[in-house]
Amino acid sequence: MPPLSALRIDSPLGPITLAASAQGLCGLWFDDQKHGPTQAQRQQWSNDALHPWLKSAAAQVLAYLSGQTLQWEGPLDLSAGTPFQQSVWQALLRIPSGQSQSYGELARLLARPKAVRAVGAAVGRNPVSIIVPCHRVLGAGGQLTGYAGGLWRKQALLRLEGHPGI
Repeated sequence: MPPLSALRIDSPLGPITLAASAQGLCGLWFDDQKHGPTQAQRQQWSNDALHPWLKSAAAQVLAYLSGQTLQWEGPLDLSAGTPFQQSVWQALLRIPSGQSQSYGELARLLARPKAVRAVGAAVGRNPVSIIVPCHRVLGAGGQLTGYAGGLWRKQALLRLEGHPGI
């Protein structure tokens, strides 16, 4: 993997590490997030508080966490995933703010209705939390299930978006 540029920010939901490749924003992880980069990986990245994509992502995420709408328009680099994972992450980008889908609905939208568990695993490995809105995927009955960043964060993000019933 080529070297990445990184930026750490403090947020109301805890410290966040942002990462960018030459192709675009490729990471947004909370410190204790499952499937995030290891400390050894992070140490190989160059800290770059002036990187335009990282600065933009940091500003937009912090504005979002203070109640503004998030509209990421910069390039995303989702190439770290398999083609299936990338298709799931692209589908997540189509879930509007304030709405949700179940893992089963997402699997059906991808024409893989029997791949609910695989869809769930791909959602959990989303490398660009918040911007690729994996928090908008709920269990079949609308219940909070699984979130690599912690269920309390998923609940907070859904509340920010005015999601009914949260």
